[in-house]
Amino acid sequence: MRIKKNILLSAFTITFLSCVTYVMSQQVRPTEPKITQDTIKNNKTGQIALPTDSVFTDNGLKLKPYKKNAHASYYADKFTGRKTADGSRFDNNKYTAAHKKLPFGTRIKVTNEANGKFVIVKITDRGPFVKTRELDLSKRAFMDITRSKGAGAMKVTIETIVE
Repeated sequence: MRIKKNILLSAFTITFLSCVTYVMSQQVRPTEPKITQDTIKNNKTGQIALPTDSVFTDNGLKLKPYKKNAHASYYADKFTGRKTADGSRFDNNKYTAAHKKLPFGTRIKVTNEANGKFVIVKITDRGPFVKTRELDLSKRAFMDITRSKGAGAMKVTIETIVE
């Protein structure tokens, strides 16, 4: 009699656990939609164009190409409040950048080549001091145009704004 109870209890336990496992596997878990690239189809040509949605507009600006395929990164938070090469205090929430050669005060349009987003920043500092990098953006400017918020560098096109 005792063996029959153990077999019956084991069968019941296995059945119960199987049901619970099945029910849990059927629950829908929220997932982030995977977006590979934002695209817009141009009605006139039928070609796919990258969007240029940004908080800035480049309408009416005279742009002079400076460099394509330039590597850009952003300042670490530890630099906030420190003096920049032009004498101002660095703020990671402003639209500023560091460049090795461009004059201080130069405004440039920086376009992310992966998604077409751009920002307009002002050169206030020297750097970056990594040979492979062309530009250090403030964190706010970088995050406005990046595709992945976890990225630390991207390829950009730099155009100077002629006044």
